[in-house]
Amino acid sequence: MRMLVSLLVVLTLSGCDRGDVVGLADGSEVPFEHWEGRWLIINYWAEWCAPCRKEIPELNLLHSERAATGAVVLGVNYDGLTGDTLKDLVVKMGIEFPVLVEDPRMRWAVEQPAVLPSTLIVTPEGELSEVLVGPQHYEDLIKAIGAGPGI
Repeated sequence: MRMLVSLLVVLTLSGCDRGDVVGLADGSEVPFEHWEGRWLIINYWAEWCAPCRKEIPELNLLHSERAATGAVVLGVNYDGLTGDTLKDLVVKMGIEFPVLVEDPRMRWAVEQPAVLPSTLIVTPEGELSEVLVGPQHYEDLIKAIGAGPGI
């Protein structure tokens, strides 16, 4: 039984190659490894979620101030929108950080969020640090990534 469980884990994780390419809402593709070595703030949002809309300016600020120094915000549309529908919605909602077409949560064996907004905090080593539930402010996000002046 233990061998079967181990085999299932290996098979499941083999599909989660960290070197894979992910699509972005703008139509481009980026190797996921592009973000390795950085703090990742992966935010789940939806158009119908009022707290999500309120949180977007906080995430935009964090991304604009910290992306060059070691922290990047990535968005995931909760409803799984793709193509022009997603691209148009990103513009409509004023999202200034990259929005992923594919949901990366299985890399860390995280269940789909039950509450929006939800945010995964991933360390530069690629480990899930915590899951934040509910709207966050810039200061909360900075604390979650342990950011000092250089980050």
